[in-house]
Amino acid sequence: MTGHVKSIGTHYQKRQFSVTFCPQTVISKLLVVAIPIAEVVIGSLYLKSCPAQKFIPIYLVVMGVFTLSLTLLSCLPCTQEPEDGGQTALSNLCTAWNSIVSLFLFCWFIAGNVWIYSKYQPNYDDPSAAEYCHRTLYLFAFWTTSLVYILIGGFFVIGCCALICMAMCGKLHGFGYGRHEDV
Repeated sequence: MTGHVKSIGTHYQKRQFSVTFCPQTVISKLLVVAIPIAEVVIGSLYLKSCPAQKFIPIYLVVMGVFTLSLTLLSCLPCTQEPEDGGQTALSNLCTAWNSIVSLFLFCWFIAGNVWIYSKYQPNYDDPSAAEYCHRTLYLFAFWTTSLVYILIGGFFVIGCCALICMAMCGKLHGFGYGRHEDV
């Protein structure tokens, strides 16, 4: 009887824990989907507005749609781990789909880099020019792509600083490499 009550209490605590973080999860997902929605909207609005590189608006639309699908899929119960820790056929399928879409997005991102950066500073003024690209379309594509590199660089710097701090703290407290003991 005591074991049953304990398992109910543990289950209730797990439930309460996940509910506690629900608003933060919802807010973070809304922030994460804001850029893909903007990509779809801007890419669709200016679909024929970049003769300099016709793939830039297509890149934005496809990137936005697949990023949205990946984000929305992560909200479905099939992507959640079962409480017993096992894997179901549906969760395996979701994992495979996430992996395939992530690989596609990585390759698509590289293609987008080529399309965007190869036309850096197109003609914004003359729509009849061969090198014309609408200012809003191009600059949005340029800065959303550049933002990825800025974030990667920021995470890299923060990670290096954290490693340096951990190494210094380890030396200060006598832990880690470089510790010499008298024998």
